[in-house]
Amino acid sequence: MKLIIIGAGPGGYETAVAAAKKGIEVTIISDGPVGGTCLNEGCIPTKSFCRNAEVLEDLAKGETFGLENLSYRFDFQKVLCRKNQVVEQLRQGVEFLLGGKGITLIHGKASFKDAKTVVVDGKEIAGDNIIIATGSYSASLPIPGADLADVITSKEILDIEEVPQRLCVIGAGVIGLEFASIFKSFGSDVKVVEFCKEILPRFDTDLAKRLKQALGKRGIEIETSAGVQSIEKTSAGLKVTYLKKEQTFEVIADKVLMAVGRRPSVNAVNLADVGIEFTPKGIVVDKDMQTNVPGIYAIGDVTGGYMLAHVATFQGMRALAAMTGEPCDVDLSIVPAAVFTNPEAACVGKTEDEMKAAGVPVKCLKSFFRANGKALSMDEPEGFVKLVVAGDGAEGYKPGQILGCHLFGAHSADIVQEIAALMNHQATLEEFKSIIHAHPTLGEVLSSAAHSA
Repeated sequence: MKLIIIGAGPGGYETAVAAAKKGIEVTIISDGPVGGTCLNEGCIPTKSFCRNAEVLEDLAKGETFGLENLSYRFDFQKVLCRKNQVVEQLRQGVEFLLGGKGITLIHGKASFKDAKTVVVDGKEIAGDNIIIATGSYSASLPIPGADLADVITSKEILDIEEVPQRLCVIGAGVIGLEFASIFKSFGSDVKVVEFCKEILPRFDTDLAKRLKQALGKRGIEIETSAGVQSIEKTSAGLKVTYLKKEQTFEVIADKVLMAVGRRPSVNAVNLADVGIEFTPKGIVVDKDMQTNVPGIYAIGDVTGGYMLAHVATFQGMRALAAMTGEPCDVDLSIVPAAVFTNPEAACVGKTEDEMKAAGVPVKCLKSFFRANGKALSMDEPEGFVKLVVAGDGAEGYKPGQILGCHLFGAHSADIVQEIAALMNHQATLEEFKSIIHAHPTLGEVLSSAAHSA
């Protein structure tokens, strides 16, 4: 079997490696550095920034320190240098993997000749199956001033020359809040403007409200239910005008981060020429990630939905299994997600609001980091856990089945994985309560929530 993969992000390169191990001949085409958005301008470089921000916050907790007193010791160029080193090291690792037996890596822009053939720089490449993994790009608001030089996206801010004194973030989703948190630690005065009623619109409302309060305590000003109208360059800086409750407000900033989400790169290849069905929301696929054209699959951000690197990887596993006729137990409805703010936030599964809207009775159990010994010893008392379990009479679920987990606090991104594992096996609250957790650990916050019933 011959497989062509268009795109070398996490979905593309992980699938290429897995396919090669099965003896499939793989050609993977990358229009840019391997690793895609995640490695080059997303997950990895931002986490490098997060680590530096975390160290600064820890230093600021000392008796003689404060963030304002650390600024003269803080060398942002070293932060950039370390970020670049991390990215380069991992990029070399991906290139090494793609240099393995059975894989041919081609750098260039691909286009379809037909449903079994693509063309790269005039060279035709034929395959039995094709996977489209072209990713996504940063969205922008269609407002006056959005194209000004100092209005930047999550890509440009990673290579910014210096920390802006005043930063305005448009959008309080995952990307916007992570950068707001990072640059607050770096010393910026940060204001976030969000159109929706709450931050993190797709997350649990309790989590969103509590995280907003925690970020507010750090001095990050967040305006919700606020629609940005324009951005204008003035002698005082960039003037961001927004409308809230029919009143007009302004904020002055040195840089404006446009963080209003990402859009699937459906125009990266000529989909229409081979009859592939797609919309601005992404390529249409079935449960096996196959498009309406037999033998052509799509995975990752280009399909819309969860735009997460780990989702792309496991969608690739599902597509590969469909091609080879092998079983695949991956449940793409159970997806853990994290927000690397300070404190972190994470979730998996259903929210309380979702289940109520569906008419499914649920019970919610909570615990707080301030009652956890490890959290207090780390000086990280801010945080809470919320477990969502099936209530009495919940049709289609086992009594007490764990349906979701929502938390914020230190290392939430790591803690949530335990619940994700349990949910994949339809575990119940009673089964979870019988699991021993080491003491003292942050993971005990989950056990405390379970035993609060």
